[in-house]
Amino acid sequence: MKLTMNLGARSYDIILKRGCLSNLYQFTDLTHRKVFILTDSGVPEQYAQTVLAQCAQGTVYTVPQGEGSKCLKTYAAVLQAMLAAGLTRRDLLVAVGGGVVGDLGGFCAASYMRGIDFVNCPTTTLSQIDSSIGGKTGLDLGDTKNIVGAFWQPRAVLIDPDTLATLPRRQFHNGLAEAVKAGLIADPALFELFETGDIDADIETIIYRSLLVKKKIVEADEREAGARRALNFGHTIGHGIEAVKGVRGRRTNGLYHGECVALGMLPMIEDRKLQKRARAVLRKLELPVRTGLDKQKVLAQMQHDKKGGGDTITVIRVPGLGCWRADTIPMSELPALLGLETQD
Repeated sequence: MKLTMNLGARSYDIILKRGCLSNLYQFTDLTHRKVFILTDSGVPEQYAQTVLAQCAQGTVYTVPQGEGSKCLKTYAAVLQAMLAAGLTRRDLLVAVGGGVVGDLGGFCAASYMRGIDFVNCPTTTLSQIDSSIGGKTGLDLGDTKNIVGAFWQPRAVLIDPDTLATLPRRQFHNGLAEAVKAGLIADPALFELFETGDIDADIETIIYRSLLVKKKIVEADEREAGARRALNFGHTIGHGIEAVKGVRGRRTNGLYHGECVALGMLPMIEDRKLQKRARAVLRKLELPVRTGLDKQKVLAQMQHDKKGGGDTITVIRVPGLGCWRADTIPMSELPALLGLETQD
């Protein structure tokens, strides 16, 4: 399957096909320029090697696995490696891995020599469903997620569902939280597929429908001036939880991004029956529906959210299945949003 992100001069194809990682050369020039392949230590080595084998002049650079690599120190190290590899403005960075690799690689491509070509090859459900398209790249500062970054659209995105076979089951489910989000805000049929379908058998359909939701929103609002805010559903609270309890750096125990988003979505669903349905779907996917946490710490992190503006912050609510609403509320109302342990 092929989708095209229609953004004028910044348009690009999204290829969703089993085995397409082996055919990257068909979608971008790997022969007449240097190719810098960025991956991380948690990604099976054969995926980067599959790309390298197609390159006339390729370099593989591996960063440590985890959110901790989305930092200024690792960013500087990658840029130094790109410079040492002799990359010029005509060369290419290929990200092979999950959301961390895609975010980091995209930002390195956006800023190296003021911008070079970038191709994203996501290998996790989270990145295949959500983060690989749309052009958001970036780094964290301390515990504040994605506060440094740029909009930099890839030249192509290749989504190979075969790479999900090596993903730990918890990570597989973690990424599906973003597909549940897409269903709740814009695609009732996708949400109902989670309720009644076979997740493994339907994974390509889930990825495809999730991409359609995000593609349509990004095309209407590339730089998040309006409609693209819908994609932040679950993330205001979710990012606060992730900063306090997320797996990152030396903190190896805790919650993954999708698990935090799952917790962040539930309080923002206004329809009680839909909230109950969403909770059942999250349980089916082995995603958390409640957790013990220090709410004051979460609140402090939410106040650093980039969606805030002085004394107010914009939050996304879902009044019913397939629709959403952006509310700008005073920061003083944030504590009331932290009812994360509501009982059935």
